[in-house]
Amino acid sequence: MTETPSRLVTAVILVAAGSGQRLGYGMPKASVPLGGEPILMHALRGIVSSGTASQVCVVLPAGDDALRKLCADFQEELADGGPLLSVVDGGATRADSVRAGFEALMDGIEAVLVHDAARALTPEAVFHRVADALAAGAEAVIPAVAVVDTVKTVAPTQGPDAAVAPELVTGTAPREELRAVQTPQGFRVETLRHAHRAARDLEPEQAAAVTDDAMLVEMTGTPVHAVRGSIQSLKITTPLDLIFAEGLLEGPLGARWVEG
Repeated sequence: MTETPSRLVTAVILVAAGSGQRLGYGMPKASVPLGGEPILMHALRGIVSSGTASQVCVVLPAGDDALRKLCADFQEELADGGPLLSVVDGGATRADSVRAGFEALMDGIEAVLVHDAARALTPEAVFHRVADALAAGAEAVIPAVAVVDTVKTVAPTQGPDAAVAPELVTGTAPREELRAVQTPQGFRVETLRHAHRAARDLEPEQAAAVTDDAMLVEMTGTPVHAVRGSIQSLKITTPLDLIFAEGLLEGPLGARWVEG
């Protein structure tokens, strides 16, 4: 019988500093109501319920006292146990916000999971798969789901055909090799720290092209492993996403941590 490797001492950096402009509520995305509670609360409860974190570092919009109070109230809920909850202000970019979270990590943390508050309904099982892959020896691991749509590459149409359509298909990506990437993304602490240090030397155009932490790690040549994600881990970005998320909460799946 094969023994399950012991999990690493893990912190979660919960990135919740987004403006939420595309949701149209006129407030930070983490404050937008979902099922009667702010999105941030669903994300926090999901992390704590997974049992994977010794510390949760919440990165909030700078100066947002209302969200800070939510975190303080949640900390009181955890008075009888649970991870250490730390709150920091985010930066101008997502990478800056993750680095701000790094600064608040307590001593002894061996692995870090970077999670988007916008993926507030991520099931517990996804956190477990990421944490288990790190325990088994991965330096970096991401949850991902198969792409069901056919994906084309395109380029701007040139010459006289530009009046026909703005873009021209240049190829079709092999769908069986494609994955849609989610969070939490897991890393050994020094692996991600090294990747973020290296990112400071990127040209502005290169930095703008980086869309997640795994991409920074890939750029250092470190292998990034993938585990199964979940269709419930949708990213709440648009009003339609919010409708889908409300449906998940109210539908037959009910509780957020049910595997999807």
